[in-house]
Amino acid sequence: MTNRLYYGDNLDILREHIRDESVDLVYLDPPFNSNASYNVLFKAPDGHDSHAQMEAFDDTWHWTDSAEHAFDEVMRSGNSDVAEMLRAMRSFLKENDMMAYLTMMAVRLLELHRVLKQTGSLYLHCDPTASHYLKILLDGVFEPRNFVNEITWKRSHAHSDAKQGAKHFGRISDTILFYARGEVRTWNVQYTPYSQEYIDRDYRRVESDGRRYRLDNIQGPGGAEKGNPFYEVMGVSRHWRYSKKKMGELIEQGLIVQTSLGAVPQIKRYLDEMPGVPAQDIWTDIPIINNRSKELLGYPTQKPVALLERIINASSNEGDIVLDPFCGCGTTVHAAQKLNRQWIGIDVTHLAISLIQKRLRDAFGPIAIEVHGVPKDLGGAQALAEQDKYQFQWWAVSLVDAVPFGGKKKGSDGGIDGYIYFKPDGKVTEKAVVSVKGGQNVGVTMVKDLIATVDREKAKMGVFITLAPPTGPMIKEAASAGRYHTEYGEYPKIQILTIEQLFEGRRPEMPWIDPTVFKKAKRETKDTQGKLL
Repeated sequence: MTNRLYYGDNLDILREHIRDESVDLVYLDPPFNSNASYNVLFKAPDGHDSHAQMEAFDDTWHWTDSAEHAFDEVMRSGNSDVAEMLRAMRSFLKENDMMAYLTMMAVRLLELHRVLKQTGSLYLHCDPTASHYLKILLDGVFEPRNFVNEITWKRSHAHSDAKQGAKHFGRISDTILFYARGEVRTWNVQYTPYSQEYIDRDYRRVESDGRRYRLDNIQGPGGAEKGNPFYEVMGVSRHWRYSKKKMGELIEQGLIVQTSLGAVPQIKRYLDEMPGVPAQDIWTDIPIINNRSKELLGYPTQKPVALLERIINASSNEGDIVLDPFCGCGTTVHAAQKLNRQWIGIDVTHLAISLIQKRLRDAFGPIAIEVHGVPKDLGGAQALAEQDKYQFQWWAVSLVDAVPFGGKKKGSDGGIDGYIYFKPDGKVTEKAVVSVKGGQNVGVTMVKDLIATVDREKAKMGVFITLAPPTGPMIKEAASAGRYHTEYGEYPKIQILTIEQLFEGRRPEMPWIDPTVFKKAKRETKDTQGKLL
């Protein structure tokens, strides 16, 4: 199986493309509009958010006909537990955004349960806004007996918002709800490092070569009743954990010691041979992503790769299939690739799909990925433009490495669909305005509008992307705008590129693109990334 990225509504993708009981592990971090920046994937160098990504889920979590239809589907799903729980929630919450969110999640959780293998597991990442409601839904989908853990993850350092008038304890944790599909699930114990206090107390003995160790009991618990052999060791007769032969081997290796004459012998346990403490359900040891983190890619809700590595290592094996139906900036698929798992990622925006591809290229180099739902030729681009002009615009913007701009409200973008940030002198960041037209009727007025927008925005350049071929007057008008001169060269101030040219590999002519807009994922070394597929 080749690793796969899907653009589209994950409910449709799950139903149309993912087989029953074909996935070993599901991790999902579904967005909920608890704050305005929850799902922003892009920030300009000046700190402003991209309107486009904030509106990507805007229609999903309101009580509309879609939510009503999803509610009806759950009622008819055949899972009476989920249906009754959702019905009770609606009676309590009424028809609001939270109820829409829970309804949309319920119908998707039923599909995720369907695609999980009997030995599979699901981890749902959420915050206190809806975690209690989601746990009730999951109990209905998976049955309460298949609840495994409610994990608390410390996601940030202490907040100082008390100085701004906050009247609550600092909110620094997320909840991860862990459910199994069946009674027998894939499980690999994960360990955390010992505390220095524990090491200093228990591993206080040190060999001449510097190896720390502690002494451990080797008496057989339960004595003869448990089948432990009885014999003499170093003058002491007891029931022991080991056979007489094994004990002799341990003595020969110098691992059995007697601290004083007549004392009960004990075994050396070396610190460097111990795995650590089995991970508990409160996770405070995973490095927090902040402005100094090397893996920071600029996404406000980005999760650390180490968090997903723990989940993937615990509940899957090499070669297993990991699914993330809300894959966002791609941390799950990154961790899965690194750990030699197969993976499936789904996202509802072209913004995310294009960024995940870039992230994986940066981290792993060329790897085989099937991308579904993204235009691969002119016909596909025309179909997307007719289906959803906003997704077409955001997809086209991604082709030129631009930051998307503009929402779905008419006139909100001021004629701007994206910005390309660059540094002509390597120091000061400048910008180019990107305008995208997906219709068949394009004319010189559109180029004049772009020129005016470039001047109004104090931008240095403009890029006009068109699905239809430009007219002669459009080409002439673009040329009349002149050239943008820099210390390192000069470039057409207004450039027209067709979608067909972009498919052929042509890109805007401009100086060095500002790397702070699209931060590169850290390159994974061969000894950590596993076998590439």
